[in-house]
Amino acid sequence: MKAMDVMVRDVVTVQPDDDVAEAVRLLAEHDVSALPVVDDDENVVGIISEADLLHREEISTEKRRPWWLEAVTPASRLAGEFAKSHGRRVEEVMSTDIVSASEDTPLGEIATLLERHRIKRVPILRGGKLVGIVSRGNLIQALASSQAQAGAAVGSDTDSDRKIRRDVLDRLGDQDWTDFGERNVIVSDGIVHLWGLVGTSEEHKALLALAEGVAGVVGVSDEMIPAY
Repeated sequence: MKAMDVMVRDVVTVQPDDDVAEAVRLLAEHDVSALPVVDDDENVVGIISEADLLHREEISTEKRRPWWLEAVTPASRLAGEFAKSHGRRVEEVMSTDIVSASEDTPLGEIATLLERHRIKRVPILRGGKLVGIVSRGNLIQALASSQAQAGAAVGSDTDSDRKIRRDVLDRLGDQDWTDFGERNVIVSDGIVHLWGLVGTSEEHKALLALAEGVAGVVGVSDEMIPAY
């Protein structure tokens, strides 16, 4: 499987001039650990993550050192730490060392990037522009889906699975009764795996019906968790 097979397309983003307070609100509201920072042309110019916001003036968690240690700490490092602690705009706090991948990157390489750089998610880019994101959770979902299919006497058709996934996500995007499109959908051997919390029993039933109604679907694996 590749990044395109598991990535989330509806990615929450911020812009460099946005207030840090807005980024914090989005992180909390959408329960994500990082936000890609994009410019007006949707080019990814940085990432703002939980790690960038750990040492903040507002909660008295700025880094503090003994005077003698601060005296031998490079000025560039001290300046960077001050910006992260006191910055009011996203561009003053974000990390510009972006670890990214393309849609064709195998999941094995994604896993290596996550582990090597000790990060939780990787932006997926096409020509420098954001098209999706793959998180550790997405890889776990892919693993669970593959294990659920283990031993099934069904031939894999990758192109067909990708088309089904696109069609499911497109149909989800057209609905105003659910925000499930921001969560993950994985398709393996024609079976749609649905993950995540659902707010009502009616939404639960509707999501199953939506997936079942997409051309080419041979089954739906209901991995949704009711919150009602």
